[in-house]
Formats: sequence, structure tokens, C-alpha cells
Amino acid sequence: MNMKMKRKDQRKERRHRRVRAKIFGTKNRPRLSVFRSLKHIYAQIINDEVGNTLVAASDLEFRKSKPLVKSKKIKEEKGMKAGKIAVAYQVGKLIAEKALKKKIKKVVFDRGGFKYHGRIKALADGARDGGLVF
Repeated sequence: MNMKMKRKDQRKERRHRRVRAKIFGTKNRPRLSVFRSLKHIYAQIINDEVGNTLVAASDLEFRKSKPLVKSKKIKEEKGMKAGKIAVAYQVGKLIAEKALKKKIKKVVFDRGGFKYHGRIKALADGARDGGLVF
């Protein structure tokens, strides 16, 4: 690993530790944790008191269970870019739908050290539009 990548990883790790020091999910208000890889995006709702994952969703599951909504429709609806950002928005709506089935309405958002823009922001917007409050 070259020095530039090492520094970038260290910055992300530092951001992640700083965020997690302030955020803790409880039974009444669990934590919505987001992980973004180069190809996929994952979201979990976690109760940190017990250490249980209450609800989970990812774009892999989304693509299997529901046909992919044309990104042009979402682009018109939300004024967003197409592609992975549109899929992240749909994953946010999916996790909100699953959470509401389990009677979870309020969550604490954990961006996991990622900057709040692009796919992370789109997932958060999708979750809010789906009915979650944070």
C-alpha cells in the first residue's frame, strides 16, 4: 500500500472512531449503520445495548427482491445523479420499509467514517423518505 492510500485509510479510521464515540444505539433509538464498498452499499439497524442487528438491507438483496427502478425516474423525482447513488436511495427506502414493519421509527444515523455526501447521503434521504426519523 502506498503512502497516499495509507493516509487516506487513517483519515477514514479516525473519522469512524470520532463518530462512534458520540453515537450509541439503544432499544428505543437504535443505530442505523452504513457501509459503502466500491461496488455495493449495506445498511443495518443495530441495538448496541444488546449487540443485536435488528434489520439489515443491501443493494444485493434489493436487486434480487425488487426490479431495479429506472434511475431516470428517481433522477426526476429527487434531482440526483443516476447509477450507484440511485441504488443507494432505494436501499435507504428498503431499510426504512423493513424497520417500520418491526415498529422502529426513530434511529441514530452512523455514517461509519464516510463523508456525508454521494451514496451515504442518498441512503439517508431514502431512509427519511421511507419514514425513518433521525
